[in-house]
Amino acid sequence: MIDNIIRILDKYWMVFLVGLWYTIWIALVAVILGTVLGTLIAIVRMSKNKVSKSIALVYIEVIRGTPILLQFYLFWLGLPYIFPNISDLTSVLIALCINSSAYVAECVRAGIQAVDSGQREAALSLGLTERNIMLKVILPQAIKNILPALGNEFIVMIKETSIASIFFVGELMTAFKTVQSNAFLALEPLIIVGFIYLVITLTLSHGMKVVERRLNAND
Repeated sequence: MIDNIIRILDKYWMVFLVGLWYTIWIALVAVILGTVLGTLIAIVRMSKNKVSKSIALVYIEVIRGTPILLQFYLFWLGLPYIFPNISDLTSVLIALCINSSAYVAECVRAGIQAVDSGQREAALSLGLTERNIMLKVILPQAIKNILPALGNEFIVMIKETSIASIFFVGELMTAFKTVQSNAFLALEPLIIVGFIYLVITLTLSHGMKVVERRLNAND
């Protein structure tokens, strides 16, 4: 088995490298767009308008309450009716972005609620509008509170991209399928891909712990 792993790495290392790039790129784009959308949803979720608040709540509950594989198929099958030329990769990215936004929205809401209410009262006394208070006072502090949660979301998203391999979008599990079909070996390339996932997630987890310790030290 070791000989097969070495031989596969020697011959197909570029396939795994491209798969790694796509995995990180897809996860990063999904989390960045999901964070932007999730922040907007969190703000709507905390608004005083009952209708918009209810819509945001339903959105969050539906996304969090359904499997991501179902969401992949929903967007993969549904979006071509609206955008006939949409690619599989774009459909997967949109599905991941929507999925991430629901989880990020709750993280952002918790981060905003963790900001001392006295900050808002002080800003009001200085004559700031509600919009400026949110953008210039509350959100900057909330972002600091939710950075560890966003890091964890990125790690989770990296692992969730593996499910997207059913659409052959080029990430690591797609790389595994490519190598498997060419080398006529299954276990060895799967071990390689599993090791790559493990290294990525452990490295990112350690990095997030370092960042979290530094944030706590600054506090």
